[in-house]
Amino acid sequence: MQSETIIAGFGGQGVLFAGKLLAFAGLQAGYEVTWLPSYGPEMRGGTANCTVIISESEIGSPQVRNPKAAIVLNQPSLDKYEPLVQRGGYLIINQSMVNRSAQRSDLQVISIPGTQVAEELGDKRLTNMVLLGGLVKSTGFVALEAVEQALKSESTEKQLKLLELNVKALHKGAEYAGK
Repeated sequence: MQSETIIAGFGGQGVLFAGKLLAFAGLQAGYEVTWLPSYGPEMRGGTANCTVIISESEIGSPQVRNPKAAIVLNQPSLDKYEPLVQRGGYLIINQSMVNRSAQRSDLQVISIPGTQVAEELGDKRLTNMVLLGGLVKSTGFVALEAVEQALKSESTEKQLKLLELNVKALHKGAEYAGK
């Protein structure tokens, strides 16, 4: 088993944090893992993405051309990464930030109003966790509980203040993906 995921959006949307959590969840589950961030010099407001590979065996390269899954938090990311996802792969879309549906019919598309759900929970910064919950539920790459554990063990002191809300956001995203 090897799963390759790209998470993409604007800087400041928690793209890299979501990727780190996915990677740490894979590590804690005993898998080989790579996490490769990429972002423009602007950071907040610029483009950001990261790739996460989780594998039962050694990983040859952290680069991903055709991921099995993509989380896209905004329109430019949907436009860029939808064509790259493997046939039969997973496309998790933050429908709150895009103005179109997926164009490909050979993907498993999960559209979640991530920003709206996050705002209903009380903080739009939770959008990344909503979509990560949707990915985990849809793909089974790692268990939702593994992501929760990674969230608890890898969060900074500042992030721990949002721990309970982050866990709720993960579960809300998983609920949407389960519908």
